[in-house]
This record gives sequence, structure tokens and C-alpha cells, in this order.
Amino acid sequence: MHSKRAVAYAQVRRALQSGRYPPGQRIDPAKLAIELKISSTPVRFALYRLVGEGLLIDHARYGFQVPLLTEVALRDLYDWMERLLRMACDIGVALVPHAPGEPESTSAATDVVKQTWKLFDAIARATAHWSLHHAVRQTNDRLAPVRRAKHGLLDGLDEELAELTLHWQQRDLAALQTALHAYHVRRIQAVPRIVAVMHERSRQV
Repeated sequence: MHSKRAVAYAQVRRALQSGRYPPGQRIDPAKLAIELKISSTPVRFALYRLVGEGLLIDHARYGFQVPLLTEVALRDLYDWMERLLRMACDIGVALVPHAPGEPESTSAATDVVKQTWKLFDAIARATAHWSLHHAVRQTNDRLAPVRRAKHGLLDGLDEELAELTLHWQQRDLAALQTALHAYHVRRIQAVPRIVAVMHERSRQV
């Protein structure tokens, strides 16, 4: 049976990935404890764990908050993700093709943010390098709220994801690296707009 800390951690982590807590959102441990129907102690332990993973910030005066990234920090995060994924492509596939958790084929109803997370996770997991996979998961989680927040700023996201997914499913790693580079360059160029939108929306929370 999962401990209350683990339950709280898993639920908040999923909420961050889903966009329920957008960048800049404050999280009140007391209110969260009431919502989860558990005491505040395991909730605080879970939140501090997320702070350690870079998914939350602990402000001594204001409490816990979803990071509101600067332009420099977001560029760095995109650059880091690209480097990790290109490293995974250089290492190559060590596991059997189409392992459990493989990203689904895209469709009109695709949740682009969720499928992007799954695709990048699958690419890293297939190397069988735990440290690389762990780094990609952490970066994936840190970018998930940003991906939700920037929804609508970039066009052609479904087609872009479909191309990446096709290259991965065909195990065309050279083409995948090229597409991953284009994917991240596009976002780095859009960083000023993305950050401006996140800051504007944070003032409306």
C-alpha cells in the first residue's frame, strides 16, 4: 500500500503535468491536505520532494510555487533537453522495439503535451542508461507546465509531433536528431513570447 507521502507526491506531480498548477501558481499545503483528505505533514514532505526535483520553489515567506521561469532559464532548459535527447539518439536503442509505454500514433484528439512527454521518455528509456533516462524525466517534468502554458502560441504542433513520432517508430535516429533540433530551435526562438505569456497569466491566477 502506498504511503500518504507517496500518494500526495504522485497526485501533485500529475497535477503539474496536466497544467492544473500553471507557472507562477502558489500551492497552499493546508488546502492541498484538505483536498487530498490527509494530514498536512505528508503533504509537506511531498512538496519538499518536488522542490528537490526542481518542480516547485519554496519561498520562505510565500510558501510553495510552480517556477515562473526567466528567459535565460527557459532557454537553458530547452537546450538541456535537446542535448539529452541527442545523446540518447547517439547511444541508440538498447531495448526491444515498441516497448510498453511507447507513444501512441497521433490523431486530431491527441494531447500533444502528454504525448510529447511520453515520446521523449521512450527515447531516453530505450538507451537502457538509467542516469540519462532519469535526467530526461526530470527535464520533461520541469517543461510540462511550460508546454501547457504556451499552448496556442505555436502552430502545427500536431504535425510536428507526428513527424517526431514517425521517425522514432521507424528508428530513423538521424532524421529524429534533425527533427529534434528543429523542434528545440523553434521553441528557443519563441522564448520571449512564451515567458511573457506565462508572466501575464501568472498575474491572473
